[in-house]
Amino acid sequence: MIDRRSLIAGTALAAGLPRFAIGQADQRPSITVAVQKISNSNTLEPLREQSNVGERVMVTSLWEGLLGRNHASRLETVPVLATEARRISDSVVELTLRQGVKFHNGDELTAEDVAFSFGKERMFGPGGPNSSGTIRVGEVNPGRAGRDLPIEVPAVANRSFPGFERIEVVDKYTLRWINRTPDVTLEGRLARYGAEIGSRRGFAEAATWLDWARQPVTTGPYKVAEFRADNSLTLVAHDEYWGGRPPLRQLRFVEVPEVSSRVNGLLSGEYHFACDIPPDQISGIERNRAFEVLGGTIPNHRLTVFDKNFPALRDPRVRRAFTHAIDRQAIVDSLWAGRTATPRGLQWEFYGDMFLADWAVPQHDPAEARRLLREAGYKGEPIPYRLLNNYYTNQVATAQVLVEMWRAAGLNVQIEMKENWSQILEATPTRAVRDWSNSGLFSDPTSSLTNQHGPNGQQQQVGEWSNEEFNRLSLELETSTDRARRRVVFRRMLEIAEREDPAYTVLHQNATFTAKRRDIRWRAAPAFAMDFRAANWGV
Repeated sequence: MIDRRSLIAGTALAAGLPRFAIGQADQRPSITVAVQKISNSNTLEPLREQSNVGERVMVTSLWEGLLGRNHASRLETVPVLATEARRISDSVVELTLRQGVKFHNGDELTAEDVAFSFGKERMFGPGGPNSSGTIRVGEVNPGRAGRDLPIEVPAVANRSFPGFERIEVVDKYTLRWINRTPDVTLEGRLARYGAEIGSRRGFAEAATWLDWARQPVTTGPYKVAEFRADNSLTLVAHDEYWGGRPPLRQLRFVEVPEVSSRVNGLLSGEYHFACDIPPDQISGIERNRAFEVLGGTIPNHRLTVFDKNFPALRDPRVRRAFTHAIDRQAIVDSLWAGRTATPRGLQWEFYGDMFLADWAVPQHDPAEARRLLREAGYKGEPIPYRLLNNYYTNQVATAQVLVEMWRAAGLNVQIEMKENWSQILEATPTRAVRDWSNSGLFSDPTSSLTNQHGPNGQQQQVGEWSNEEFNRLSLELETSTDRARRRVVFRRMLEIAEREDPAYTVLHQNATFTAKRRDIRWRAAPAFAMDFRAANWGV
């Protein structure tokens, strides 16, 4: 077990204190976790912070949904705030709430909080669900003076819940999710990141939307004590948590951008966990028997994404050349020490009968890449490649390898370092190629392919790529109940987006590795999320 004396910071009592004070002291440990980044948007609202780093600090610790994913197993869908989900029809699910669940402000969770969480005010904006997918920057919600809803929030809501119509409150603990259209994936959507439930009263009492987003009132095992943007997030135990008393008194995430600083802080005792450890650092850390590194592959794929509006990329043959010039196995072997894999395109095996086992990423074929460039008439024009400084593990090293592979095939790709995602996505004449990752948020292709690349997806919303046939098929994939037909549609969508008119190309499955003290008994989840609930502590 954990040596409490070394973990409890600031709670040791002076010998001269009265005896009753000693009896009142909270003896649970306080943990510090060094992360590369806490939040890209400097908020804790999942509808705004749809990111890998946000998932790490918010899922399982702060926010919870009606359904969730089993982070101790294979991320299968499990009950959380709802105890039961019953299909009424192809477009309606009835849910029974868990009774006695307390928000961080002491209120009991009811169906009214669920209706609020999926309502216009917090989620969809003034136009309501499935309107335009966006609102005007600075537009104020009706009757909420001073509460500007960020434009990204309804955009995320509409691509996450494309057929949603309304929540019907049956009674205090019963509600119905009603879709406009059939959807075989509703249970998965209710378990995805972005479907979490917040307190109606907590939102109403926040002075501004930003105040809410930086200290949301939720049901998770920990609640926000302090959020210092670009610095740290301190959570403290929510002792009325429905799942049992949290095992930690305090959980603190600290931003430490450099890998070496995270590792050195871990080894010196400043941090108890260090996240996003590159594979080449693992053996060095574990040479000290007091430490170990946990983790592995997760349902997230690293991609290179194209803006087909850039002059040199308008011809799909040039983008196809990019995809054939990449030796993905060399990247997996050299930068990941074989600890991850090249997937079968933008899909995961947990899709079950929707997984296309015979699909593959474009073959590494430099000769084919050169042939395509000749046919397209590409003359070596510079193509910018926007890059962040290791937001993704091994990001810069991977980019440098890719540039050399592309150069060997005749592509003149030039790295442009950027400071943040706003600069990466900014629509300027130099936007051409960028890095990204896509997650499988539930067990269906709509969770990733349509969610991120369909007509409501981020790539099309920022104006990088669109394809008329792909968009028609996206709607069919989302609404069809014919599973055989859905497989056909999915295959055709992959043919378009990965081969004929490339929107992106998959590089490798992502993996995440976390270093920690060996005497801390804790399991890494097969996801970005870190689970500090009682069932995962001391095991």
